[in-house]
Amino acid sequence: MNAPMDTLTPAEPREIAETIAFALRYSGRKRVQDSSEMMAAIVAKRLVEHLARSGFVVMKRPPISGAAAIGSAGGLPNDSHSVP
Repeated sequence: MNAPMDTLTPAEPREIAETIAFALRYSGRKRVQDSSEMMAAIVAKRLVEHLARSGFVVMKRPPISGAAAIGSAGGLPNDSHSVP
């Protein structure tokens, strides 16, 4: 939270949707069984679209150097239900 504003960049809509969908499917690292893959992807996509229409801009920090970010939605290979 103490990062200077110049290191933040706008997050891509796809990244936001993937992150929201991940949050709907998992609680920490434990899989939540009450939400399906498809429903999580649909909800995430609709939320991102609504945020964009409402003028929200979601910012992100640069990637952690030397290692993949833990829990990042981009680290989910072969997710056939991810939002484009």
